[in-house]
Amino acid sequence: MGKFLPLVIFVVLAWFLYNGLGRDTKKLPSPLIGKAFPNLEVEDFQTREKYQLQSRLKNKVSLVNVWASWCVTCRAEHQMLKKIAKVSSVQMVGVNYKDTKKEGKRFLKILGNPFDFIVFDDKGKLGLELGVYATPETFIVDKDGVIQFKRIGEITPQIWQKQMLPLIDKLQK
Repeated sequence: MGKFLPLVIFVVLAWFLYNGLGRDTKKLPSPLIGKAFPNLEVEDFQTREKYQLQSRLKNKVSLVNVWASWCVTCRAEHQMLKKIAKVSSVQMVGVNYKDTKKEGKRFLKILGNPFDFIVFDDKGKLGLELGVYATPETFIVDKDGVIQFKRIGEITPQIWQKQMLPLIDKLQK
């Protein structure tokens, strides 16, 4: 029996490695789906006003996008966010994550601002509550302030049309 133990351990490890390599990291399940969006006191990016975030999310379907000026993928995704803002009635919320206001404002000046309002999360406190580990990350929040969807990575036209827009339309009815 002792001779087969290394073989058994090897087979088990090989299975875990094979199983893990085949997973799409963009489709990681989020433990926050079905839970209330964190209700933290946050600072508005433009006005520095402090408010409870849930008060701005209630009674509206919201697309919450976590972004940063230093994020290359955020820059690539930004045009798609501007298109969404033009064609959809969803409330667009930005979370400027672990950034400086100076660089964040420069980013928006160059690329445009698709957001209805932006939370300034320079210390990453909201990002920590949301389990953010890579930017961009996008959440869809229903009218009751409950997270219904999470996307890690860039929103593409296909992701928007096939996954996000149908959910937003359903939540807005």
